[in-house]
Amino acid sequence: MLVVAALGGNALLQRGQAMTPEAQSGNVGRAAEALARIVRAGHDLVITHGNGPQIGMLAMQSDLWPLDILGAETDGMIGYVIERELENALDHDRPVATLLTQVLVDAADPAFKNPTKFVGPVWTRAEAEARALPKGWKIAKDGNGWRRVVASPTPIEIPDMRALRLLLQSGAVIICGGGGGIPVVRGPDGRLSGVEAVVDKDRTTSLLARRLEAGALLLLTDVRSVMADFGTSHARGIPHMTPDEAGHMDLPAGSMAPKVDAAADFARRTGRSAYIGRLEDAAEMLEGNAGTRIGLGHPR
Repeated sequence: MLVVAALGGNALLQRGQAMTPEAQSGNVGRAAEALARIVRAGHDLVITHGNGPQIGMLAMQSDLWPLDILGAETDGMIGYVIERELENALDHDRPVATLLTQVLVDAADPAFKNPTKFVGPVWTRAEAEARALPKGWKIAKDGNGWRRVVASPTPIEIPDMRALRLLLQSGAVIICGGGGGIPVVRGPDGRLSGVEAVVDKDRTTSLLARRLEAGALLLLTDVRSVMADFGTSHARGIPHMTPDEAGHMDLPAGSMAPKVDAAADFARRTGRSAYIGRLEDAAEMLEGNAGTRIGLGHPR
């Protein structure tokens, strides 16, 4: 079975942890061991990942480069580390390849008129305005500071599907769609060009899983499952939901909600199951023994 798995940011950087090469390599090494168990169980595997802290770091170092270029740079950096550690975890028995992945968005997407995605460093309001004015950036308040905000448009297609399918046919484990993919738009002449945007990783992963006709979608994070009554003394894990039930959940917009939405969309459109849970439980989720399953019918 083909499994598409999205690594949450905790796979690269634990909460409160300093972003150093050593910390990142250690975290990815542990993630690779969990992912290798999926491959050893006989499944094909495609991996996506976040890049929030990394692209923010690059944006702090230089604001000269557009976000599509910075996204490609972080995807190469993170992809290399995952590729190396996964090859080690698999004892080099399986080829592993990283693909910089373009993701097509609509230039007329309403998100471009209402940017909401924070990127880059935190400034005072005066600093943010001084940087934003000459570049035409939008800024917004984030906690006690001010940051740049960009659009988060809906992914509509993945132009690199032919390359992905060729890699899968070769037996490779693929790392792709980093940070939601590199956002591009198609001009009237058919040419692609990059845009200043950040695509939601889980939405891209769901689209990728559908296009590849994956047998299962895994959205991996640092919590055991989706929780009912989250944040209260009555909080409890939910082992199974239908897509319709998932659509009625009241969840935090910046964390679990995008994952549940992406999982429900995959299940609704394909009739196959998506799972949300801890990275270390990835293989157990596919067996129905951990996490939250979102799908039609009853759990196995």
